[in-house]
Amino acid sequence: MSNKASPLVISAPEPRTLDLIFTPPQLALFRKRYRIVETTPEGVAKLPPDVLAEARYIVGQPPIAPETLEKMTALRCVFNVETNLINNMPYETLFARGIHVVTTGLVFAEPVAELGLAMALNLARNIVDADLAFRQGKELWGGDGNQAARLLSGADVGIIGFGDLGRALNRLLTGFRTRTKVFDPWLPPSILVDNGVEPATLDKVLSESDFVFVVASVTSENQGFLGADAFAKMRKGAAFILLSRAGVVDFSALMAAVKSGHIVAASDVFPEEPLAENHPVRTLPGFLRSAHRAGALDIAFKRMGNMVLEDMDLIDRGLPPMRSKRAERETVSRMRSKPVDRN
Repeated sequence: MSNKASPLVISAPEPRTLDLIFTPPQLALFRKRYRIVETTPEGVAKLPPDVLAEARYIVGQPPIAPETLEKMTALRCVFNVETNLINNMPYETLFARGIHVVTTGLVFAEPVAELGLAMALNLARNIVDADLAFRQGKELWGGDGNQAARLLSGADVGIIGFGDLGRALNRLLTGFRTRTKVFDPWLPPSILVDNGVEPATLDKVLSESDFVFVVASVTSENQGFLGADAFAKMRKGAAFILLSRAGVVDFSALMAAVKSGHIVAASDVFPEEPLAENHPVRTLPGFLRSAHRAGALDIAFKRMGNMVLEDMDLIDRGLPPMRSKRAERETVSRMRSKPVDRN
C-alpha cells in the first residue's frame, strides 16, 4: 500500500502527545500505516476540506461542530485519549452515522486501583504519619503506635461505582477476603453478583463499611451527591478514599467530617487542580493527599497507543473496535467530569 493510499488520521491529542502514548516502535508503525495530520484541537475545524473529507480517524477529543462533522464523510472512529468523554461534539449525529467514539480510559484502572489500595492500607495502619514521626524522633513503638490501627483483611468494604476502575479495585481486594458491597445505579444486580460483590443501596454502602472507595464518574445526576448527610451515615473511624473525580463530593463537607474526627479520608483528586497553597486540606490531620498522580504512569500512557493501533487495525478490516471502551448513546451526554489539562 502506498502512503497516498494509506488511511488519513487527524491527530489532536492534547493534553497527550503522540510521543507520550506511543512507544518509539509503535509510533513508527503508526506513521508507516497511516498518513498523520497533526494539529491542535482548535485547528481541526480549520483544516482544508480535502483533509477533513479523507480523515478516517481522529486521535484526540477536539471540539467538533456539526458543520465540521458534515465535511468528514470518511470518518470511522474518534479515539479519545484524554479518557473523559467531553460534551463537545454532536454525539447523536456520530451514532446515527455509525461512527465509533471510544475512550482508552481502561489503561488507568489498574494503576489507580493500586494507589487506592495503598491509601486504604495507609489509613488502616497510619504508615505515612508514623514515618514522619520517626524522622522527628517522636515515634511510638509496638502497640503504642497502633492505637487506631485496623486490618483491611476481612473488612467490610463499600465501592461506589463499578466501571473499569471499580472492577480493577475489586480484583485487588479479593486477596484481602473483604466483604464488599457495591452501589452503581447504572448496572443490573446480576453483573455485580457475577463479580463476587453484593449489590447494595448507597445508604448500606456508607453505613456498613469500614472502607468506602469512590470510583464513580461525574454525571449530570450525581454532582456533589456525597455530602454531609452521607458522611454522617458512615461508621465512626471509617476510611473514605476518593479516586475518581472531586465533583461527586461536597469537598467542604468531607473536610468537616474528617476535622470532626468522625472519619479519615484520602483523595487523589481535588476541586481545583493544582490546589491553592493555602487550601485548608493541605494541613488537615486525618486526610491523606495525592496530587492526581494515581494513573499517570508511563506504562499506562503507552498502553493507550497499543489500544489505538489494535482497534484501528480491526476497523480497517471491517470489524468493530474491541480494546477501547465505546461511548454509549444513552450515557455519553450525561458525563460531566472535568477534562485534565496536564499529564
